[in-house]
Amino acid sequence: MEQVIKRRKKDKKLQSRKEKNKYTIALAGNPNVGKSTVFNNLTGMKQHTGNWPGKTVVVAKGMYKYNEKEFILVDTPGTYSIMSNSEEEEIARDYICFGNPDVTVVVLDATSLEKNLNLVYQIMEITDKVIICVNLLDEAKKKGIVIDFKELEKRLGVPVVGVIARKKKTLIKLMDTIQKVCEKEIIPKPKKIEYYPYIENSVEKLEEKIEKMLVDNKRLSRWICLKLIDGDKKILKSIEKNLKINLLNNREIEKELEEVRDILNFNGTKQEEVKNSMISSIIFKAENIYKDIVDTKKKKVKNREIDKILTSKIFGIPLMLGFLGVILWITIKGANYPSEWLFKIFNNLQEILVDAFEYLHVPIWLKGIVIDGIYKTLTWIIAVMLPPMAIFFPLFTLLEDLGFLPRIAFNLDKFFKKAGSSGKQALTMCMGFGCNSCGVTGCRIIDSPREKLISILTNAFVPCNGRFPFLITISTIFIGGIVASKNASIVSTIAVLCIILIGIFMTILVSKFLSKTILKGESSSFVLELPPYRKPQIGQVLVRSILDRTLFVLGRAIAIALPAGIVIWIFANVYMGESSILTYIANSLNPFAQIIGLDGYILTAFILGIPANEIVLPIILMGYMGSGTLVDLESTTEIAQILIQNGWTLITAINVMIFTLLHFPCTTTLLTIKKETGSIKWSILAFLLPTICGIILCMTTNFIWQLII
Repeated sequence: MEQVIKRRKKDKKLQSRKEKNKYTIALAGNPNVGKSTVFNNLTGMKQHTGNWPGKTVVVAKGMYKYNEKEFILVDTPGTYSIMSNSEEEEIARDYICFGNPDVTVVVLDATSLEKNLNLVYQIMEITDKVIICVNLLDEAKKKGIVIDFKELEKRLGVPVVGVIARKKKTLIKLMDTIQKVCEKEIIPKPKKIEYYPYIENSVEKLEEKIEKMLVDNKRLSRWICLKLIDGDKKILKSIEKNLKINLLNNREIEKELEEVRDILNFNGTKQEEVKNSMISSIIFKAENIYKDIVDTKKKKVKNREIDKILTSKIFGIPLMLGFLGVILWITIKGANYPSEWLFKIFNNLQEILVDAFEYLHVPIWLKGIVIDGIYKTLTWIIAVMLPPMAIFFPLFTLLEDLGFLPRIAFNLDKFFKKAGSSGKQALTMCMGFGCNSCGVTGCRIIDSPREKLISILTNAFVPCNGRFPFLITISTIFIGGIVASKNASIVSTIAVLCIILIGIFMTILVSKFLSKTILKGESSSFVLELPPYRKPQIGQVLVRSILDRTLFVLGRAIAIALPAGIVIWIFANVYMGESSILTYIANSLNPFAQIIGLDGYILTAFILGIPANEIVLPIILMGYMGSGTLVDLESTTEIAQILIQNGWTLITAINVMIFTLLHFPCTTTLLTIKKETGSIKWSILAFLLPTICGIILCMTTNFIWQLII
């Protein structure tokens, strides 16, 4: 028994020693300050992402070691403030308040200190354990900005470290400072804002009562008093939930608050005006510090000269389309060769599988389901989808790193505002080009629930990566084929670009319709920041785009396409009389399909292709050839012959391209919409909106074509 007790004591000592060697660090900051670069360079590959409990916003956690100590780094969402109630701000605020990190590192942009200091003062109201990390010193140097770090540290009362986050060597001092604050070798003493006397008097009246209610979180007493005074009920409910205290229904607190309201009324201030008063005090303080610690030498800023062109009314949108056209052209030209190699590899593997099944005497029906159904569906998706994504996503991520995407949002902002939506919808729309599911997820950056919903419902109006191969193939055969072969790729690119423009136009048009009908409201204002142009980190671009985007999206498509392969094989090989189920459905749909300029097999292929857009073309070819299995023709000439033999003309190709753009989202996107909105009805509406628009537009073009001919 004594030995057991001794062992337990020893285990407790070891556990205590381990805990002393492990610290949790919160990383906070405005968007575009390089916070993610700090996080990535400190943690390397020892990180993972996930949804915050009860929230949809994705957050990242990582670990790094320094001086034999372990530091868990929590990357909170980028936010300009923790005083309002967007999902990102709630998560950042709640973790700093209630997650009890050992240190909170606030990352600032050296070129925008005045604006960034607002968040610093808000965080210092919540916690004393603050370190300021001033990033982008190289950008500041280019702009002739000189910062007096010693004076900044003195004025704030907390440690200040200057870094260039993309250069890992500059982060050593930051890691050293974090350790010293964790181990109390450095004790930050933040100099907090002194508000107007009537606010400070109100805090004094409340603080004594609040401190009695707090057992382990007395540091939050002043901040809670401020929240009670400004009356933000959502934040107060969050405080009650996390600290397990009763604020809103406490008689003593309510009595004190009545006296506070009397003080406010006496000073001519309504309770709803208190927050604005606090914000004004913070801004005034930040301005004063900025003037004292920053010296700006006059230098010609290249960013402004470039932005005059990229965001101009004349050149902005044409240049944006030019960039998109170049990316599409590179994707079109570059994806062909790896797709052909993958097809050859998969065909060789298929022969091995067939031989293995024959050797094992596997029943023909099982062989058909596994090889002709599951295997061919999966390999087609991988061969067609992987190469374009592996090219498109890195190029798209490169534009993100360069700082070009916020310029696109700036150029399109006025159009989305006129449509009663948010300018941020331009960014989520751009994400949709890679994958509509990713675009829907990206709508989390929009604060207004109404505008977020509009963006989610219209995200499928731009073609995703899965639709591009089909669009490119049809464009190459029927539109690029009109001109000489040396110009075919350029003409095909222009045709696909026109389809994209139709998608953007329809996105804005339907957003306007929704904002005037079921989602009425005015567009909200937001600060659209144009970050500096930065040299992209090629290694991180490749890792982020290939691992986090390409393989993630491909994995989800494969998971959904696997059962789809079985269904497609059954439809093509099970007969009703003399016709397969596929042919029976195609014949039933043919009269309606003819009205919109398609045929029954095309419409059936779109319906069966709902798990993944990549399999629409092979289903069409399978139906025409009556093969009972997906057809993997590598030559566009062979595909063209089959399509033309089955009645395809230029107008068929045009309507197919329109319907490829405007039809129901894939299963992955619909499931994502259900998850983001928490409602089946919005998923159904997201299904119907593009489909109805596609049918109307195809019907119109077909009718006009018939009149002309």
